[in-house]
Amino acid sequence: MSDGFFVAPLGDRVLVGALVTLDGPEGRHAAVVRRIGVGEVITVTDGEGRGVRGPVVAARKDGLDMQVAEVLTAGASAPRIVCVQALPKNERAEQAVDLLTEIGVDEIVPWQASRSIVRWSGERGDKSLAKWRAVAREAAKQSRRLTVPTVTPVATTAQVVARLAAAPAAYVLHEGASVPVASVRPPRTEIVLVVGPEGGITPDELAAFEAAGARTVLIADTVLRTVTAGAVAVAQLRLLADIAGGEDHGAGHQSGGVSGPGGGEDVR
Repeated sequence: MSDGFFVAPLGDRVLVGALVTLDGPEGRHAAVVRRIGVGEVITVTDGEGRGVRGPVVAARKDGLDMQVAEVLTAGASAPRIVCVQALPKNERAEQAVDLLTEIGVDEIVPWQASRSIVRWSGERGDKSLAKWRAVAREAAKQSRRLTVPTVTPVATTAQVVARLAAAPAAYVLHEGASVPVASVRPPRTEIVLVVGPEGGITPDELAAFEAAGARTVLIADTVLRTVTAGAVAVAQLRLLADIAGGEDHGAGHQSGGVSGPGGGEDVR
């Protein structure tokens, strides 16, 4: 069984030998649900790239105390990956966020696409955003990430266009793309990836994205669902960035954006 892994605030400076108290909901879960006791080793991260690992030295019903044996730090992502995920149907949204978190995305931008069936507004929008953030947090714990991806408030198409225009590289997934993702060489700085909704990206949205400098790309011979396309594309782009980084330190990198499956119940 792997060590317990929890997300909780850490002090500004935590050193080896220090005591760290895990309380609140995470502490109660560790002590009551997981029944973690004295002597067991746990890891606690602040979700922002810092973590500590060590044995539990005291256990109570409302939490645990652990003694720091090791201080952990997450390296900077290269490239940093932002995924603009069109709002999927409710039952599929959690799967999309979970997969993107597990694959290592740094930021998830919910996008209110024209063809998104789900609409985020008012109290419903607030609850949905909170749910996405909670899913990202739990997925980070499950995959033992020291960083929990940022989940931004829902973005309009105009806001997505602005992100694409400012990105070193931008990719829009689309089943009609003629450029296979294997032919691009993304940079190791930042990539913004757009995944469309079940109904697909509209011609007007696609035109706006391309005008902002994004390129459409094809990531598979088959059509993928919107909830899985993002994770598949991220894995491919990360590998391609690594390959490009090994070839003359980035010569010939694409800038301005790449487009992958644009979305829809099915995305390429």
